[in-house]
Amino acid sequence: MKIRVPATSANLGPGFDSCGIALSEYLFIEVLEDSKNWVIQHNLSKEIPTDESNLLLQTALKLAPNLTPKKLKMTSEIPLARGLGSSSSVIVAGIELANRLGNLHLSLKDKVQIATELEGHPDNVAPAICGDFVVASFLDGDVRYVKHHFPDCDVLAYVPNHELLTTESRSVLPETIPYREAVEASGIANVMIAAILNGNLPLAGVMMEKDKWHEAYRKHLVPHLAAIREICHEEGAYASFLSGAGPTILILSPEEKTEALFARLQALDKQAKIDLLHIDTEGVQVF
Repeated sequence: MKIRVPATSANLGPGFDSCGIALSEYLFIEVLEDSKNWVIQHNLSKEIPTDESNLLLQTALKLAPNLTPKKLKMTSEIPLARGLGSSSSVIVAGIELANRLGNLHLSLKDKVQIATELEGHPDNVAPAICGDFVVASFLDGDVRYVKHHFPDCDVLAYVPNHELLTTESRSVLPETIPYREAVEASGIANVMIAAILNGNLPLAGVMMEKDKWHEAYRKHLVPHLAAIREICHEEGAYASFLSGAGPTILILSPEEKTEALFARLQALDKQAKIDLLHIDTEGVQVF
């Protein structure tokens, strides 16, 4: 059995903690054989555990504590601590592992609910489970979500050669913002979502760059955002925005503009990685 979970990008600018898209980079978990103890083979960071203390198994055993130990193989294309949902993908994979090995018969809604409770908000886990574009809320312990087709475009991920932990990126956010500013921020998010549902990516892109919830507070942590946004405006991209908590910047581009954008972004920082992706429409899959 092999489990595949897509990377995700949360927020899309003003859709803070509620909007996300699934992307075509993946975490793979392969179940190899029975074992005396749980073992995870991987070639990731040495800091990532290979036993039951791994987040994958912590998640799975929380849902199904009596699972028979297995030898597993973990492979990930998703960079760690870069704002592309690396930890969320592991949580989603752990839920699916428990679901399949423990015969839990979880529904899609069950999986989103459990993943949100474990993660704390649904913006990454919901699209990782459902695929495509998802808008979700987590209120009074209950998750509500809507999946919709995201308009066709190329997706460029500009991944700097340094980590930015979510805890650090969240620590710079204010506890409160003025009521008038909150109304403006909400209106921007509403128009952005409506434009996506309407297939109007040019309008959605304009609103993505007008976020008032988080990017202004995080900009000193991601100084490359301003330079990337200027390039995107000059080259005709739809939008550029901080992916999740950063430091990755996501760029939405018309197909005919992508080559020129890619070249200019590459010239900006030779150590940064630039990935050409697309929207994953399937979410978590089992093969």
